[in-house]
Amino acid sequence: MVATGLDIFLENIERYRNRTIGMIVNQTSVTSDLRYSWNVLRENGLKIRKIFSPEHGLFATEQDQIAVGNQQPAPDFEVISLYGCSADTLIPESAMLDDLDLILFDIQDIGARYYTYVNTLALFMEAAAGRDLEIMVLDRPNPLGGDLVEGPLLDMAYRSFVGIFPVPVRHGMTPGELALLYRDWKMLDIRLTVLPMQGWNRSMLFPETGLPWVPPSPNMPSVETAAVYPGMCLFEGLNASEGRGTTTPFQLFGAPFIDPYALLEQCEGPEFDGLFLRPTWFKPTFHKFREETIGGLWLHVCDHRRFRPFAAAVALTAAICKLYPLDLHFLHGVYEFNDTIPAFDLLAGNDAIRSAILDGRDAATVISSWKQEETDFLAAKAGFHLYR
Repeated sequence: MVATGLDIFLENIERYRNRTIGMIVNQTSVTSDLRYSWNVLRENGLKIRKIFSPEHGLFATEQDQIAVGNQQPAPDFEVISLYGCSADTLIPESAMLDDLDLILFDIQDIGARYYTYVNTLALFMEAAAGRDLEIMVLDRPNPLGGDLVEGPLLDMAYRSFVGIFPVPVRHGMTPGELALLYRDWKMLDIRLTVLPMQGWNRSMLFPETGLPWVPPSPNMPSVETAAVYPGMCLFEGLNASEGRGTTTPFQLFGAPFIDPYALLEQCEGPEFDGLFLRPTWFKPTFHKFREETIGGLWLHVCDHRRFRPFAAAVALTAAICKLYPLDLHFLHGVYEFNDTIPAFDLLAGNDAIRSAILDGRDAATVISSWKQEETDFLAAKAGFHLYR
């Protein structure tokens, strides 16, 4: 079984006994026997002064884009939310760091640029720059593996809380590797330490790690959800349901105007390799189309090595647009504290994909547009690899 950075930390816990510690954690910060890290550290005599919670809260009780209030998981812990009602709350106030000399980051990531927990880490690193404060990342696996990347690089004109790192949508890096990349890219004056895992290699998918799956957020219930998320999260920017309000979010999608069988006929080509699409109808209990029965498709991944979730989602969007040009809309409005750029563009990291789809370009042409960026990033990211 893979030993996480938390496991390695606990093996050497004596050396941290005199540190004053803050933690960026949520319910995924568990030992191999599913004990919460903050309790284990406290039981071993470490001084935990503050806990910083990310989007969704310490126990992921809040849905997406819902402000998280301060929470109290146990006596004597101060819990500070880093996801409030405005973008200012994403960054800790300077005074919050004054009585700390070590920050531990230990949260399970998903492997997609727009999953916000590592973005919280990046912003915290910026806040800590220039201070006598060590940030230590207790590394955890990328559940999608570390040898595949997918999608365009982020255009910095579209930087937002769902796009902080200069990486493709599916980046193939661990939280620790991303932290090293971000420090160098931003030239941050920080004390950064990464405690690597033991036993993990880049070809591993999460089930091969032997680690327990703890849902990192309310709509990430399973490893199967994580597999499709780097693509299907794009549907947050469409007037189509991404499956929120069901027990299998992101694994299915739909809208009142979609005929599942008609759409299925449009879904052929290499962009659907490793994927079986099943026509379906469903009724969300909340979010888009609440209590409406809508038609759509269910995504069954049959070959994780061949499946490319972002390419598939772009191809699905293009197919829906071709069939229903008057019905499909790209959403506008406030999305992750941004009210000027469509959500689809913030997620894609540019407006070129949406423009190409609206212009009627075929999916293969759109997908080929970022292939060189993937190749270049594969070479560049190797300089930050901690694992083979």
